Amino acid sequence: MSDALDCRVFPDASAAAAACAAYVIDKLEDAISCRGYATLALSGGSSPRLMLETLAAARFAWDRVRFFWVDERAVPPADPQSNYRLAAETLLLPAAVPQKNIHRIQGELMPEAAARAYADEIRAFFGTEPGQMPQFDLMHRGMGAEGHTASLFPGEPLIEDREGIAAAVRVPAGPHDRITLLPGPLLHARHAAMLVTGADKAEALRAALEGPFEPLRFPVQLGTRNNGFATWFLDRAAARLLDEGAE
Repeated sequence: MSDALDCRVFPDASAAAAACAAYVIDKLEDAISCRGYATLALSGGSSPRLMLETLAAARFAWDRVRFFWVDERAVPPADPQSNYRLAAETLLLPAAVPQKNIHRIQGELMPEAAARAYADEIRAFFGTEPGQMPQFDLMHRGMGAEGHTASLFPGEPLIEDREGIAAAVRVPAGPHDRITLLPGPLLHARHAAMLVTGADKAEALRAALEGPFEPLRFPVQLGTRNNGFATWFLDRAAARLLDEGAE
């Protein structure tokens, strides 16, 4: 495995989530100390729950953090499959995050309209000029068993888009209609916290980290290899096929 990769392997998913949460806090503190606030983009799925619960228990100035999402399912915010709902139940509500700090993707809209509205909100918040990309202080991202990240799945033509901010996509896994950030914002984030756990991720993780750079096959490679801003938090099950994970 490349020395340029910052991979941290932990005994189990709970330990990986706790370490990832500590890293998130550290990077948010750095941003707040510089400008008085921080921007954090969250991912959904099953892996983040432990991390979000750990964050909620931390004594932290959550009123200084602006929350965005890496992707969202095309469902209403109260739907059990909503990425926003997961974050709301595990972090936003327990930590009493002010509503004005929450910039959710409106999954209840038609996907194309939701993507346009989200991109417009991001541009307005960051004050980006045409052609500029927003720079999030931190993105929390995960990886699917086939190597997808955000809602960019293998073979998706938008993986080659470097100009757009967000788009509607149709993906193999249900719910099929989703809204996702595009590679531009992923590549411009100051830091990326990659939380990947579970034995079902091991094959794709090895290919993504140790194989050729082929983001069309392994979208998780976007912004995570040989660039210095991505840190991987892995449990032993996910890392079992890596050079440094095999003990």
